[in-house]
Amino acid sequence: MATQSTPASSTPDPGRPRTEEPTPLRAAHTPNFPSLLRRLSASLLVTTYQAGKLVMVRDEGDHLNTHFRTFKAPMGLALADGGAKLAIGTTIQVWEFRDVPNVARRLEPAGTFDACYLPRSSHVTGNVLIHEMAYGVGGQLWFVNTRFSCLATLDPDSSFVPRWRPPFVTELEPSDRCHLNGLAMVDGKPKYVTALGKTNEMGGWRANKARGGLLMDVESSEILCQGLSMPHSPRWYGGRLWVCESGSGTLGYVDPNTGRYEAVAAVPGFTRGLDFAGDLAFVGLSQVRESAVFSGIPITERLAPEERTCGVCVVDLRRGETVALLKFESGVQEIFAVALLPRRFPELINDDEKLLESSFVVPTECLGEVAATVRAAGPA
Repeated sequence: MATQSTPASSTPDPGRPRTEEPTPLRAAHTPNFPSLLRRLSASLLVTTYQAGKLVMVRDEGDHLNTHFRTFKAPMGLALADGGAKLAIGTTIQVWEFRDVPNVARRLEPAGTFDACYLPRSSHVTGNVLIHEMAYGVGGQLWFVNTRFSCLATLDPDSSFVPRWRPPFVTELEPSDRCHLNGLAMVDGKPKYVTALGKTNEMGGWRANKARGGLLMDVESSEILCQGLSMPHSPRWYGGRLWVCESGSGTLGYVDPNTGRYEAVAAVPGFTRGLDFAGDLAFVGLSQVRESAVFSGIPITERLAPEERTCGVCVVDLRRGETVALLKFESGVQEIFAVALLPRRFPELINDDEKLLESSFVVPTECLGEVAATVRAAGPA
């Protein structure tokens, strides 16, 4: 398969202490990946908790630009308001960003950026192992609180608000009893979740991780499918309940009536992170470390270590074939979230204090009071 080298860009913080220089992020991709994003008028957001990065994959003509920002163990991503709102879950907090188009227009090189995400709030949850997140009805942010084995929302007076947990988990305790990890929304409400085991003791899922995974209906608390290998990323799309059977390195769907999992595509990595566009699925791939957590799962038997890929593959759902691939060759080994962003060439600012201290957004109705010398052209 032909590949093209992908340049990586970042804005380092010279004041941040480092004990060692991180491995440079290098990537390659199939020649059709840039045109695919161009056709969708989109970019790709990818989180990697292992490398501590949010990667923004952007079309730059004949190649992709993999631009990254540093966060502490980012995992869950959530988008709302047509991509204008972005949430990122990290080690101890949830960050919320807003696209400010007028700032994007002022970034250099001029005319390059069509979005600029600025931080608007940060909520400290404590270390609850935030996994998948999604905005629901009324703009409420839901997230998988893996450490406490529950679904939760945010409240200004609390670390988090527990909203649902599997009935076999008898109490709240920060012990990751079942490794609840994936969340699918339907009509703005939590509908399906994945977990790695039907267990009720600290880390109990680890004993049968190879085949103990399950998919549940939140509303009924019914287990729809069992015997899965480390499932992640459930999604309701196109009238089907999709899920990554990560431990086997496959993408497939579950019939809620029969509970049967049907694999559609086998790909060269631990599948985790999923988004869709038309007949295409964007699937995150992780290399799978040789560790106790990932030992004994089917993908380690199907693929030798050198055959396992970290990156994002694009699967044609009609044929079950991989039609495009972005591969991280260094700096990243594990992917968590993958999301298509309806912006062609976005920027995100989280550590440029000079820009943040001089970028102000006021309500549209207040713009008339702002001096013409500092007023942006049009509402922010």
